[in-house]
Amino acid sequence: MKKILSKFTFALVASFAVLLLATGAQAQRESPRSRGYTKAEVDAIIHRVESRSDEFRHLFDKALDNSRLDGTRREDELNAQAKRLKNSLDNLRREFDRNENYRDTRPQVSSTLDIAADINRTMRRRRLGGETERQWALLRDELNTLADVYELRGLR
Repeated sequence: MKKILSKFTFALVASFAVLLLATGAQAQRESPRSRGYTKAEVDAIIHRVESRSDEFRHLFDKALDNSRLDGTRREDELNAQAKRLKNSLDNLRREFDRNENYRDTRPQVSSTLDIAADINRTMRRRRLGGETERQWALLRDELNTLADVYELRGLR
């Protein structure tokens, strides 16, 4: 009886171990880039990016006004970059709403990420205050989520 119970316990533990290994392997195969998204999920991500972008743009402008760049051509260029990001997001929103398949807006997302990469370089080089930098970090995270959805390179 003891031998049978021991064999049964061993078989049960071995089965459990195989089940855990199979589950772990499945989780590794399902990276964020291979996950399928619904249009509603992507819509929510785009909405978060738009909201974060609006907040960032306001803080960015204020931080530039309080920096040594205030009144310079460079300040105008940086504000123009932030405006280009907003316009690119507006274009993404229009195209996203117009298309049935969200994957059709991949070029607009790529363009948006290119503009955001320029702002990201600026944010990494300059110190514009804690709140502006915190808001950029939040926006950058949302943009990276969008990049994952469309299997594009994100921002560092």
